[in-house]
Amino acid sequence: MSRAVVGLSGGVDSAVAAYLLKKQGYQVAGVTLRTWQAESGAYSRCCDISDARRTAMQLEIPFYNVNSLNEFNDHVTGPFIQAYLNGLTPNPCVACNRYIKWEKLLSFADDINAEYIATGHYARVVKLDNGRFTVKQAAYAAKDQTYMLYQLTQDQLARTLMPLAD
Repeated sequence: MSRAVVGLSGGVDSAVAAYLLKKQGYQVAGVTLRTWQAESGAYSRCCDISDARRTAMQLEIPFYNVNSLNEFNDHVTGPFIQAYLNGLTPNPCVACNRYIKWEKLLSFADDINAEYIATGHYARVVKLDNGRFTVKQAAYAAKDQTYMLYQLTQDQLARTLMPLAD
């Protein structure tokens, strides 16, 4: 049985992604990346630990909370502030996906011998005839999130599942 680590935000999309993978026969583990300081009852714009934990319990999958605060500050918050001060309009989610979310989820997947990671993004990962991977629009175009994933590397894409693609 293949194993997959699903990034659980506490929202509906990541919960459905975990559910679909479990239904497809994957052995699923849920992970929330903590990118903010507060511990108990903590909430950030993108993740709610208590909701993610509750989702994992309902799906009967193991749940892990991985501290990513330092990396988030180094690769997302700091560059965001600097870009903003330089008069730019940065998108922190793009940097977070490449440098935090995918790196941390893949590292955790390696730690528990999981082959894949997955998220609740609306996009599809396609392997081209030349062996390279690309990100394409999901079937539900109104929720397209390919622009959030354009910086992902080939190694990251090769191990990524997108259950909400169809």
